[in-house]
Amino acid sequence: MNKMTIGIPKALLYYKYKDLWISFFEYLGCDVVMSPDTSKEILEMGTKKSLDESCLAMKIYMGHVEYLMGKCDYVLVPRIKCLRKKEQVCTNFQALYDLTRNVFNKKILHYNIDMEKGRTEEKGFIKMGKELGFTKVQSLNAYNLAKMTEEKKNKERRETQQKRLETSDKIKILMAGHPYNLYDHFIGNQIATVLKNNSVEIVYSDTYEPLDMDEEIKPITKSNYWTYNKEMIASIAYYESRVDGIILVTSFPCGPDSLSNEMIMRNVHIPITNLIVDESDSDTGLITRIESFIDIIEERKKNG
Repeated sequence: MNKMTIGIPKALLYYKYKDLWISFFEYLGCDVVMSPDTSKEILEMGTKKSLDESCLAMKIYMGHVEYLMGKCDYVLVPRIKCLRKKEQVCTNFQALYDLTRNVFNKKILHYNIDMEKGRTEEKGFIKMGKELGFTKVQSLNAYNLAKMTEEKKNKERRETQQKRLETSDKIKILMAGHPYNLYDHFIGNQIATVLKNNSVEIVYSDTYEPLDMDEEIKPITKSNYWTYNKEMIASIAYYESRVDGIILVTSFPCGPDSLSNEMIMRNVHIPITNLIVDESDSDTGLITRIESFIDIIEERKKNG
């Protein structure tokens, strides 16, 4: 079997599942190539491939897929509908495979998760491995090893963040949002840079392991239909008493975030601001808003 190269767009679910994806393909003996950090050029490419109504994160994603075309044998584009029964993820993730396949008409590799129909992550990865020509046993072994790698790295991130929370004397601000907003170079990275330049200790909402989300979200909301938003709300409820302020990071115009953010803003009792980033945002305006928010926290701490 010739060694295959799998392309992974560095956008959307990459920031949540990258350790699982990369490890799985490497354990199978495939080469992995990733697109670079988001740039204005990638955003421009994605905008041309997207509907005007698409959110910023989706436009960025399409640009990353465009970048990978011709550089690999397959591009990984998962389809995720339901991770927990009676819940769903954003419709973008449900339609991602179909949208990408129709726009680019190239070799797209995917797996499908829909817990309400019994389509688990494990089954999806086994099917994906078999599509690449590997046996069920090879695919299952690679998946199990990849899950162990993912869990180990997630645990290390949680322990590192907890240590910083306990030892740092700096102002602590929780950056709350979906990982693809928190870590994308065009969206969250510019916010993080301003915070670091102002000696702020950054806490990330995705570096948290919910145990019972239905209970953990109750200080903020009784329920939430969107699983990824529910995870974010549980994290905010956990970290609220451990940080000095919260920045909600949202890409414009996200429907599930607009609903969840309203609940959060009403029920959090420490300084909080909502930064909605779109493709036309200026660095100067963003810096001013963040520095003003830091000033508010500093005054609040001075006044006890």
